[in-house]
Amino acid sequence: MFEDRKDAALQLAKALEKYKDKGAIVLGIPRGGAVTAYYVALHLHAEFSLLVSRKLGHPANPEYAVGAIAEDGTIHLNKLALQEATRGEIDEVVAQQKKEIERRIKILRKGEPLPEIRNKIVLIVDDGIATGATLFAAIKMCKNKEAAKIVVAAPVSGREIIKELNKEADEVIVLETPVFYHAVSLAYESFPTVTDNEALGFLEKWKKENTAPRQ
Repeated sequence: MFEDRKDAALQLAKALEKYKDKGAIVLGIPRGGAVTAYYVALHLHAEFSLLVSRKLGHPANPEYAVGAIAEDGTIHLNKLALQEATRGEIDEVVAQQKKEIERRIKILRKGEPLPEIRNKIVLIVDDGIATGATLFAAIKMCKNKEAAKIVVAAPVSGREIIKELNKEADEVIVLETPVFYHAVSLAYESFPTVTDNEALGFLEKWKKENTAPRQ
């Protein structure tokens, strides 16, 4: 479907044209979403930063998400979370991820706070949507910070999760929704792992290209 994250991002940016020069802010979900969000922000002449949101893995199976936590401490739990793990177990995972979030903010944003999003159009961008857990937490965080409009955008997603995201976000833009969807990587010809340094590099590159803040 897509050659790589840049190709997907440029196609996604075209689908978001109505937000060009509207004073929007694009928040990428690192690390893969940093690449996609950078090119979207560049095309839309929008502000750009990275929003750190982490999956809360099941204590017995960390790959399985029982929810997620955003960088301000906002927690999203799936409907079955408290049936699948005890509150104490979830609290332990939350504590671990809070430390990881602090570490990532220091690395990915050099400890800088997120730009002000109150009363702004916020585009939360990722390179693909799997469980959607990190996006649900990010949406809640942006609501808490009183964003004017919250748009979730990604090149690819499963169909069912879009229905759930539409209940929380003001708008959801997804380019491809495969019938048989098992992993984000299957939508890409090239889908290398994005390192912390690479994610930071996109943010630093954007800052150099946008020395004056956009109004």
